[in-house]
Amino acid sequence: MDVPRSSFTAYTSLLPPKKDCTYTSCYCEENVWRLCDHVRNEGTFSLEECYAVFISNDKRMIPLWRQCAGHGDNPVIWDYHVIFLHTPAGDQSFIYDLDTTLPFPSPFSTYIAEAFKSDALLRPDFRRNLRIVRADVYLRTFASDRSHMRDASGRWKKPPPPFPCIGTSDSKMNLDDFISMNPEVGWGDVFTLTEFINKFGQV
Repeated sequence: MDVPRSSFTAYTSLLPPKKDCTYTSCYCEENVWRLCDHVRNEGTFSLEECYAVFISNDKRMIPLWRQCAGHGDNPVIWDYHVIFLHTPAGDQSFIYDLDTTLPFPSPFSTYIAEAFKSDALLRPDFRRNLRIVRADVYLRTFASDRSHMRDASGRWKKPPPPFPCIGTSDSKMNLDDFISMNPEVGWGDVFTLTEFINKFGQV
């Protein structure tokens, strides 16, 4: 579902409608890389206002509500998930999630309330952390050979995207450095959910 333009007429979406975005189920890190690449290629908006947001924790068990893979009011428990964050100067932030049943994009406050709810309701093992990586940095550093999506016999757990793997001159596979919520590892900054809301939820 795309968000009605009348809901926030002052905001201009920087991405195509959801149905027109490049998407492969279970490859959210690559889906968001493609969203960042779209912004770079269009050149209309600054990449400095855009972020890839990795959601995980040390147990790799994070609940998210309002996911397309969910059933009824129950959350989906992901090992990690990746969303796209836009933080236009002087305006509220918006979240683009290709796997949500919420509008695309959703105002930051709506996504937090509906998809994250509150860590106070959760056991410690399920509390979410977030690694925030600016889009230009993500485009420059992320690499995945998709090996995490093969089983012990080498078969695909889920069909891969129909385009070549994303790599850099330095790496063919560094996905774990982005999923890790150790601030000493990888790129970007790591936040608790409360810190994330305080940082990006204010206009």
